[in-house]
Amino acid sequence: MQATLLSLLGMALFGVLHGQEEVTVQPDFQQEKFTGKWYSIGLASSSRWFMEKKQVLKMCTTVITPTADGNLNVTSTYPKQDGCKKIDLVFEKTGQLVSGYHLFLSTEMGKQDMRVVATDYTNYAIVYTFKDDDGKSSTTLQLYSRIQEVNPEAMKIFKELYPPMGLTDNMLVILPKSGKCHRAPDSFIPALSGLDSIQLHCSQNSDPAGTQVLLPMEFW
Repeated sequence: MQATLLSLLGMALFGVLHGQEEVTVQPDFQQEKFTGKWYSIGLASSSRWFMEKKQVLKMCTTVITPTADGNLNVTSTYPKQDGCKKIDLVFEKTGQLVSGYHLFLSTEMGKQDMRVVATDYTNYAIVYTFKDDDGKSSTTLQLYSRIQEVNPEAMKIFKELYPPMGLTDNMLVILPKSGKCHRAPDSFIPALSGLDSIQLHCSQNSDPAGTQVLLPMEFW
């Protein structure tokens, strides 16, 4: 019996890892173009916390900046009833490659594997996060936008991507604007060189997530 249980657990673990390996990534990913300010527009997640709170979530803001050693700083700000909450995470570039893409991993709030699944850099980004926190795992897919409006084409791509990941329509939420917490921190200004086309002063909203963010991925 014990051997059978160990065998089943091993198969289950293999399935999880194999499933993560099969998550596609943006071909020829250009990290420097991915940095900057993003708004969390849509979110699909298997997180129990998310399922309990999704009806009250609002659009959040995430600012991604590179570090000198090639990692990513992810600063997410999201609105709360009594103000704004900011969460800072560092996603470290790992030695693991998927189709030439370096995976990013954070261990600050549980192990989080973050991958940029698709992006055109100037309009939208779709980010996958797998979180394992003391054996409690969850999968999250987030749709980011440079502005606080839904791009129909990006939304179509997003809705095609989450079902194969085991996410269902009842795990999806399109985040409404909150009008709060969307001013980028001062440290964000120097990172804007080369990103002149980004609309920085559209109203105000925020959030958290691999190259992960809305209510920060950290919570999923």
